[in-house]
Amino acid sequence: MKTVLVTRPKHQAASFVKELEQYGLNSFVFPTIEIRPVPGWKVPLLSQFDGIFFTSPNSVSFFMEPLIRESPEELITLQKIKVWAVGKTTAQDLALHGVITEPIPKIADAVTLMEEIGNEAIAGKTFLFLRGSLSLGTIPSIIKKRGGTCVGLTVYENLPPSLEESTHVKKLLEKGELSCLSFTSPSTAVNFFEALGTTTIPDGVQIAAIGTTTANALKKLGLPVDVIPEDFNASSFAKAIAKALQ
Repeated sequence: MKTVLVTRPKHQAASFVKELEQYGLNSFVFPTIEIRPVPGWKVPLLSQFDGIFFTSPNSVSFFMEPLIRESPEELITLQKIKVWAVGKTTAQDLALHGVITEPIPKIADAVTLMEEIGNEAIAGKTFLFLRGSLSLGTIPSIIKKRGGTCVGLTVYENLPPSLEESTHVKKLLEKGELSCLSFTSPSTAVNFFEALGTTTIPDGVQIAAIGTTTANALKKLGLPVDVIPEDFNASSFAKAIAKALQ
């Protein structure tokens, strides 16, 4: 039975592992990022913004928890303001709080999302961008180029894996016990190869990226990408990996 390396944070890995199991694939969970809330920030007055961008489920959970706890009145404003989400899962998590997002492009990455927003919706307006510590800053950069203002708020931080776990994964690779390395964000990819200390992997090991942003991060590292799903979600990702490993 073939084994897929899952680099998602522990609290997000279980559902993906179940998806892989449906195709008869084993998983080895090696979180290459540990997600922690950033302390000390205050929920801003949301009425001062013309729109808000959420780029991941983490940006939703680590923003909504303090908002509901400390400023529950701001939820009403959030439900009325324009909100954009990168990806269906992010939008679904927002919907649980009664927040309806703008239409989501099929290709769930920041560049495509911004391409589908007209210049008239950006120029002269102010936006809030919820981010992690390793955000690429694509959305704020595009907003600035289009004449808008973007306020970034870092609500969670990404920490690299331990040396002990990294050494164990390196041995699994060397022994040929991993058939595919799966990555669900640029930071999972970058942190993985930094932890390994090399971008050289054994022949026959497939590299899978959940979307184009992650794939581009891998290509910047000089790595080939063997698998990209048609739809950028966990279910389609597992299906694409299974097909590639047949």
